[in-house]
Amino acid sequence: MKPENLSTHAHEHAHDNTHGHDHEHAHRKSKAIAAPAASSCGTGCCAPFSISEPVKSQAHDGHEHGEGDHAGHDHGVLPGWPRIFAALAAALGAEAAHWFGGGDGSSSMLQYLGMALAVAAIALAGLGVYKVGIKDVLRLKLGIHALMAVAVTGAFIIGQWPEAAMVMALYAAAERIEDQAMDKARAAIRGLLQLAPETADVLQPGGGTLRMAAKDVPLGAVLRVTPGARMPLDGEVSAGESSVDQAPITGESALAHKGPGDKVYAGSINQDGELQVRVTAPASDSLIARIVHAVEQAQASKAPTQRFVDRFAEVYTPIVLVLAIALGVLAPWLMDWSWQQAAYQALALLVIACPCALVLSTPVTVVSALTAAAKRGILIKGGSALESARKLKAIALDKTGTLTTGSPKLVDWQTWDAAADEAIAEHAYALASRSDHPVSRAIAQGLQAQAGNDYEQAQQLKALPGRGVQAQIASQLWTLANLRWVKEQGWSNPELEAALEIQEQQGRTVTLLANSQGVQALFAVADPLRPQAREAVQQLRAAGVTPVVLSGDNSATVRTVAAEAGIDDARGNMLPEDKLKTLAQMQRDIGPTGMTGDGINDAPALAQADIGFAMGGMHATGMAMETADVVLMNDDLRRIPDVVNLSKRAHSVLWQNIGLSLGIKFVFFALAVSGNASMWLAVLADMGVSLLVVGNGLRLRHWKRDSL
Repeated sequence: MKPENLSTHAHEHAHDNTHGHDHEHAHRKSKAIAAPAASSCGTGCCAPFSISEPVKSQAHDGHEHGEGDHAGHDHGVLPGWPRIFAALAAALGAEAAHWFGGGDGSSSMLQYLGMALAVAAIALAGLGVYKVGIKDVLRLKLGIHALMAVAVTGAFIIGQWPEAAMVMALYAAAERIEDQAMDKARAAIRGLLQLAPETADVLQPGGGTLRMAAKDVPLGAVLRVTPGARMPLDGEVSAGESSVDQAPITGESALAHKGPGDKVYAGSINQDGELQVRVTAPASDSLIARIVHAVEQAQASKAPTQRFVDRFAEVYTPIVLVLAIALGVLAPWLMDWSWQQAAYQALALLVIACPCALVLSTPVTVVSALTAAAKRGILIKGGSALESARKLKAIALDKTGTLTTGSPKLVDWQTWDAAADEAIAEHAYALASRSDHPVSRAIAQGLQAQAGNDYEQAQQLKALPGRGVQAQIASQLWTLANLRWVKEQGWSNPELEAALEIQEQQGRTVTLLANSQGVQALFAVADPLRPQAREAVQQLRAAGVTPVVLSGDNSATVRTVAAEAGIDDARGNMLPEDKLKTLAQMQRDIGPTGMTGDGINDAPALAQADIGFAMGGMHATGMAMETADVVLMNDDLRRIPDVVNLSKRAHSVLWQNIGLSLGIKFVFFALAVSGNASMWLAVLADMGVSLLVVGNGLRLRHWKRDSL
């Protein structure tokens, strides 16, 4: 199954401070994500936890239950709560009749009444389970239904009909409770889809609006979104300005200002102004729908612990079955038990044999963690990435667009050789406003107010690849270029280079304005550090992860930016192949190493890293997002230590659940061998621990950064 491309941007910017680099666009096939698979549990007991078909509700007792539901337990055979309550009452009646009848058959009336109540309890609670179990026994398929059918039949044969009734009634009640608990995990990710409204107000040619189902709105249609309303579809603002709350989609808490040309996402909330939005994606391909689909695919990619548990379960149940048979056959000879007592203890051991809790312990934990991450704007592509993140010892970060915002700003400019400030600003603006290079755009934005509206327009504009732009302004040739071009003209001098070095030591990119007489001005552009970068670095160190900067920018700039973020190890002038070699060296010397980037030139390193983190915001490329194992939808670097900490927490919960599941079964095995187990206690132990591990795993849905 090909994974969804979550990118909504295909812009690539230069990772070098040389003005005039060509923009590059490329596409690459992404890593495959495993499709949902059938159960690998050899017992047939517990199939992988599934949240497929998220838009369809899944229920029970007359509702359809999709393939891959918990356990090979066909929950369609479970009764509803009214029948379960009636079955429990009948089972209690059977227990009372057995108790007051002395348990030895001395009171035939109470005995027959108790047997009738027991049969009624089994019929009310477990007739469907019993039928399926008998079929499974005939097919030699060892699942919980087969074990329950054997245990109930055996209990009746040895005269323990109250126990048989109580076991079946408790089983049905526990399964129903467990099923509802499991639905909470499914609903958590499915609920993301409900953030987007089902209808949209589509503008009509006459100026009115037509309300129609969001799934039927065609591409290119223009929607009217009033203040306080949610965006029904992904689109681009065509008219109006407003603040938009994107927290439900990206996890970012700050409101985002939106105006014409800005992208908006289905499920985000318009705040204070009416917007007209041109639809750019159908409902089935909105960003939120793709996030949900990617999480579903990620859940199908089993974590290492989950694969271990599945393999363990394949051999666990047959071993317990052999032990139960051995107990029933050998106990009368070795432990001086009666045959009835030995058979009863063996049947009790059979009830506890199904590894439901064990197999449930991993998928519910993984999907809860993936859902918690998605709600915080973190898309983790699989259980393996989730579980492996806790092992990271180092992480490499790209500079431009990752450690910095990727949106350069003009921070300083000065004239050279006593040139007139006003004329220089106008000429530089005339050139910069005609280029789409990020540095040129930053210069144009910084000079717009000073240039005014009456500046001389640039004529006969010509691009100088890898150097800058050139045009005629007021009958004179002017060039906005980098130092490389200036040196080629022979205009460089020690004084100019010293001024440039001062700017570059501050992490700035310098562009020069020149005419036929030489350099007339210099413009310093800086790409600001992301506001969360320093805090993210501190959190990474606290999590035991060493940050390193790997960038294609010049070394002085890289070191300056890294120092501002609190990173000691910073390496510049690196080509993509250099990043690959450095990553491999870090993996050998330090240990598991991650990589964070946003550009096409970061994709090879993202693939080489043990875990690749892609920035998924405004400057991200589809190639980087598809190659990475984790996508940070809101460009918040603090989400990287969040992933590490969530991975540690999920791993802890996984092994808590595994230990609890196996511990309860070992305790019960000891009780059975010592002759102190009972069948109703066995079913309570099996289903009780299943509920405990499900509940423990579900707690991760509400995970927060400080919840460790």
